[in-house]
Amino acid sequence: MATCIAIPICALGASVGYFIQATYHANRVPAALLLALLFLMGFEKVESPKPTSFAVTSTIDVNAPPETVWQNVVSFSELPPVEDWLFKTGLAYPIRAKINGTGVGAIRHCEFSTGPFVEPITIWNEPNHLRFGVTSMPQPMQEWTFYKHIHPPHLDGYFKTTQGEFRLKSIGNEQTRLHGTTWYENDLSPALYWKIWSDFLIHRIHLRVLKHVKYLSEKKN
Repeated sequence: MATCIAIPICALGASVGYFIQATYHANRVPAALLLALLFLMGFEKVESPKPTSFAVTSTIDVNAPPETVWQNVVSFSELPPVEDWLFKTGLAYPIRAKINGTGVGAIRHCEFSTGPFVEPITIWNEPNHLRFGVTSMPQPMQEWTFYKHIHPPHLDGYFKTTQGEFRLKSIGNEQTRLHGTTWYENDLSPALYWKIWSDFLIHRIHLRVLKHVKYLSEKKN
């Protein structure tokens, strides 16, 4: 994902390096650059801007009434094994969801391949609107490694899911338009570049869940 940023930076660095070695005063320039580098080390951490917040919404039409779809949104059985190549790279993907209680304050647990999301319900408007916060989330991915129980620090804090919701709207003929939305914070720079990748990945996660809800609802109907 960082390749699109890394290649231009590497090319720029190579060009600057070539220019330096080709310059008549090449033996003087590196010392100046070294001093500048020492001065700038850690400069990007002088100011810690607030992470940028974004929202991603995905939609699917279901051939079942909202009352049926609602039951499969609140909790759903285990999803089939992943076929999407993206999830086979180590990216976390949803497996099942269960809920303890009903109404506002109930706790929903959405199990991912890397662990559970803990989601307290904040809006319960059956069968139209379900919203939940996120008090705990697992790692966003499982990196490929020969070692067990490794915990790369770059997986912590840079991407955080803050809340999610499902909206169900009847579109007639016992059909439902189901919208799934995730709000997240991105602490990676440049934020707009990483938003492209984050939105793409979240949309794929949404579709895995929405298609499963559609299957379960139409099966019941």
